[in-house]
Amino acid sequence: MVRIAVVGLGKMGLSHHAMINAHPRVKVEAVCDSTGYILDVLNKYTGVRTYTDFDAMLREVELDAVIIATPSSMHIKMVKAALDKNLHVFCEKPFCLDTKEGEALTQVANEKGLVNQVGYHCRFVASFQEVKRLLDAKAIGEVSHVLAEAYGPVVLKPKGSTWRTQRSEGGGCLYDYAAHPINLVNWYLGAPQGVGGSVLNKIFSKDTDDEVFGTLFYDDGKSVQISVNWSDESYRKMTTKMSFWGTKGRIYADRQECQVYIRDTQDIPNGYRQGWNARYTTDLTEPVWFYLRGEEYSAQLDHFMRCIEEMGASANVNSFEEAMMTDRVIAMMIADAERGPSLTSGINPTPAPKKKKSLFFGAR
Repeated sequence: MVRIAVVGLGKMGLSHHAMINAHPRVKVEAVCDSTGYILDVLNKYTGVRTYTDFDAMLREVELDAVIIATPSSMHIKMVKAALDKNLHVFCEKPFCLDTKEGEALTQVANEKGLVNQVGYHCRFVASFQEVKRLLDAKAIGEVSHVLAEAYGPVVLKPKGSTWRTQRSEGGGCLYDYAAHPINLVNWYLGAPQGVGGSVLNKIFSKDTDDEVFGTLFYDDGKSVQISVNWSDESYRKMTTKMSFWGTKGRIYADRQECQVYIRDTQDIPNGYRQGWNARYTTDLTEPVWFYLRGEEYSAQLDHFMRCIEEMGASANVNSFEEAMMTDRVIAMMIADAERGPSLTSGINPTPAPKKKKSLFFGAR
């Protein structure tokens, strides 16, 4: 049995607790949070040991691993303390708001051979996994362009600040929403060589961005457009979409399905045909031991457990190292947005050459 503690009992932390507590090969030894009411309820109905002091919990409880689901600004300190205790770590995304400190933690985890994973659950969505398989098989040839989107109704009016809407605490829409499609792009295509046209725009929030736009550039000519908005009430909940254009077709995927158009080629993957194809998440998804919010949330935790028990740190789908690739792209977009657009003010463009008059007069 893997002995584990869950730290941070907000929306994601309580979800993780419910799922991992039902895992057949896991024992939740302790939980930690700053809210006494939640701790009292969990202790009363589950008997789990409760703590408000993270360091005290690490000293007093025998653990193999921790799940950290605290506000983003707290990740660095807590992950470091867990690694110092030689514990395997599952950390909610984003991994770190400071790339230098994130790089240092990644090095420590790798040197110690500890299993480390970040909660980018989209990599465990069956339709997005099918996209990965198709791209690796060159089903649509060489990718030339990608549109990566995410929309949802998080901030719909000016209101009091929470940790999510504070740049220093949660990172805003860029870290909370845009990180998901960026992470998928990195999984599919690798790290970009540069970014451009980055826009971090406030709509209702005072301290941080509510919408994110920008372009990622690759050295082979590929480009990726990022379009993200968490102030879009036309969506009932967060929706992530990926569209790919290639030399032999195109792919569109979201949480529900993977649509593929394949041109007339000789290397069509098994199960597909020329023209339009549709594969649905309900057909592609493997069953999980406990369903809450979506199979992908259970699947990522099960993968974390199996890495601890069987496969080792090298089998991580979403390691700290992978998450740092996303954090570096985010840092590039922040720096690009701060530079601002190139303006034509004060620049005299070269005039277009005058056209020569034609000597031919046609009928009118």
